Amino acid sequence: MDNERPPRPGKIILLGRFAGAFGVRGQVKLESWTEPRDAIFRYQPWILREGSGAERELSGVRGKASGKHLIANVPDIADRDAADALRGIEILVPRDALPPPQPGEFYWVDLEGLRVVTHDGVDFGTVSHLFSTGANDVLVVRGERERLIPFIEPDVVQSVDFDAQRITVDWDPEF
Repeated sequence: MDNERPPRPGKIILLGRFAGAFGVRGQVKLESWTEPRDAIFRYQPWILREGSGAERELSGVRGKASGKHLIANVPDIADRDAADALRGIEILVPRDALPPPQPGEFYWVDLEGLRVVTHDGVDFGTVSHLFSTGANDVLVVRGERERLIPFIEPDVVQSVDFDAQRITVDWDPEF
């Protein structure tokens, strides 16, 4: 993995993580958060981020689904020890490597930083990040305090306006 070119500038998003070695021939288990999960292989080159924050670029990874993980062949990784050394390294790609979302759909990263206001004009702050509970996605909004707001359209999230950089919600300011 001597492909040490610096990562491209701009917004990058987390798509997955190396989960450890698979077998003895250098294959690696991956966790993928793309949908479908094997779509992660379409968005190369990857930017690999280590726990220390160091980043490097990687291309040419191939793989397939196997149980709850993906199994990948990584260039220059030929044995179990080298594969296991990748454990925990995050897989990111530039935002512009992803296809445009369908109408009415959003990439979470595109919602981050938007102002969140109620339909009555109460400003809650900005979207820090989102997470999934299984039942629904949740906006984490940071302002004078942190709020967790379920991303349920149109009952809670009434509109997302990228031009105005604002999400309008029907949410009790006291909650």
